[in-house]
Amino acid sequence: MPRIVVDVMPKPEILDPQGKAIVGALPRLGFTAFSGVRQGKRFELTVEGPVTEEILEQARNAAATMLSNPVIEDVVNVEVLPEDGAEVRADADAAEVD
Repeated sequence: MPRIVVDVMPKPEILDPQGKAIVGALPRLGFTAFSGVRQGKRFELTVEGPVTEEILEQARNAAATMLSNPVIEDVVNVEVLPEDGAEVRADADAAEVD
């Protein structure tokens, strides 16, 4: 079944205590290349049947009115995942240790 992904992030002017805690912990764990972290939310909406423009518009409206708090958050992405479930992102398996 197709899925629509909605990504929500805190507005830039909003303090992100979870992000601050994570960026403080990264160097202690050996990850020294990162100078900032912002933590957001990801929603996956499953759709019965094909994703039409009308359904995508409903997802955008749900993102703006229910999935995010427009006072402190921005909807930064609303997209349809490919049917095979593959995503364009870094390969997490490459970092695994045998």
